[in-house]
Amino acid sequence: MADKKQFNTVDDYIKTFPSDVQAILKKMRQTIHHTVPDATEAISYAIPAFNLDGKYVVYFSAWKNHVSLYPVPSGNEGLLKEIAPYIHGKGTIQFPLDKPVPYDLVKKITLALAQDNQQRS
Repeated sequence: MADKKQFNTVDDYIKTFPSDVQAILKKMRQTIHHTVPDATEAISYAIPAFNLDGKYVVYFSAWKNHVSLYPVPSGNEGLLKEIAPYIHGKGTIQFPLDKPVPYDLVKKITLALAQDNQQRS
């Protein structure tokens, strides 16, 4: 698990994890890039984030037993039902490391967050 140090790049962040977790983080990053290709990478709150049109759209991180995606999208009841088993806390989506990460769901969440972002603009 990464410590609370400040990272300069997403690569710096990912390199702090074991190789199996690095593979998951790289796949999450790739999935987000493919979903919102115009988004730019950054580090915000000491974790990887993607910025679109001057606003942060989605963040991801890794922990001892799960990887997380933030925030939880709003407004799409069907998607909220689909992600309900993964929601922990007020705005965190957690995917356990001992199960396959549903990257198709990561894509849907990212797309919903990007749409939320556009509606706020």
